[in-house]
Amino acid sequence: MIAQIANNLFWWGGVVLLGIVTLQSLVALGGSVQRWRRDQQRRRWRDEILRSQLSLARHRPDVLSESGVAWAGWRKFRVARKELENGEQNICSFYLEPHDGKAVPTFEPGQYLTFQARLPGEDRPLVRCYSLSAAPQEAVYRVSIRRVPPPRDSELPPGRMSSHFHDHVNVGDILDVKAPGGSFTLDTTRSNPVVLLAGGVGITPMLSMLNAVAASGMDRECWLFYGVIHGDDQIMKQHLRRINAEHPNIHVRLCYSNPREDVDVLGRDYDHAERVSVALMQRLLPSNNYDFYMCGPPPMMDSLKADLKAWGVPDDRVHSEAFGPVHSKKPVKVESSAKTVDVKFVRSNKTCHWTPESGTLLDLARTHNIAVDSGCEQGDCGTCMLPIHSGDVEYQKPPGFEAEGGTCLPCVCTPQESLELDA
Repeated sequence: MIAQIANNLFWWGGVVLLGIVTLQSLVALGGSVQRWRRDQQRRRWRDEILRSQLSLARHRPDVLSESGVAWAGWRKFRVARKELENGEQNICSFYLEPHDGKAVPTFEPGQYLTFQARLPGEDRPLVRCYSLSAAPQEAVYRVSIRRVPPPRDSELPPGRMSSHFHDHVNVGDILDVKAPGGSFTLDTTRSNPVVLLAGGVGITPMLSMLNAVAASGMDRECWLFYGVIHGDDQIMKQHLRRINAEHPNIHVRLCYSNPREDVDVLGRDYDHAERVSVALMQRLLPSNNYDFYMCGPPPMMDSLKADLKAWGVPDDRVHSEAFGPVHSKKPVKVESSAKTVDVKFVRSNKTCHWTPESGTLLDLARTHNIAVDSGCEQGDCGTCMLPIHSGDVEYQKPPGFEAEGGTCLPCVCTPQESLELDA
């Protein structure tokens, strides 16, 4: 009898203990579910905050006018004039006036405008940046756009945005424009001597700098070396000759790499039958004690940078702006301590394996057909900025645009570790 009672007590004790353990497990499970729900809610809130910050950052003014008034986001501008600038008829200037009739902010010589346009057959607006090609003026902006041809030995089409401007944008049309931006600028408050080096359509920011020096009234020594193939490639011949003649402190040197016989005349149309080079500068300049600004095709700039370094010019006195059609840019292997990193593009629900051969995060997105807006692709305009869900990035060069906390500029950065991006 006593044994029976003991067995019953043990049995009921086990039941009670099991019940207590089960209850504790349920409480713990309930807490875990609640924590999971809270974490999910926090993540949704964080993503919403990041998107809000991103929207605000993309629409903040890029520059301030002298009166402290700039515009946020996209502003409507009317095309006041349209002029072909060269014999090849592949560079066209567009003069822009604000549609609302209000003042436009000034800008730093060398900056660019960002344009947005919806092209037929395109799912998303196309965004491109074009350098301002005139000195700051009171009520008008000017950009000079080269029609980008299709790449050699390729079935890729010609430049979409440049073709759109040349073929479809006319006087009276309204364009969506962001405020001037970019860090490749000439400091007009200084009087130190400068050398401007331009190749092809890379002349556009140099024109802005040259015109600003001419308009400043300062006796600032300024040299422009402008290289093209022949006379039909050159823009604004008379304007450049006039500036050279009217300003003793400005020296314009036109270089034709392949002048046309009996058409291009040495001394009248051009000054040197050769490419822009450091060897030419060494023949003409009294020393290397200048700040050098350059814009042109990448091979030209790579050569000039190497030769300037060999000439003893410090790196901090060489300033450059790269340009080129977006469709011709291929991923280039970047220096990184990482070997292989998983990058998840959350909204596209794609996880990609990044290696140094993948290039930048923007290159990686393009390779896997993930849509990411882009503009200058130099880290200056902020068009490509994306929120980071988790992980961190490293920049290949200091970006000119200050990205908001919790975001990155994929055009100039690579993953430092496993990464999740809102794209």
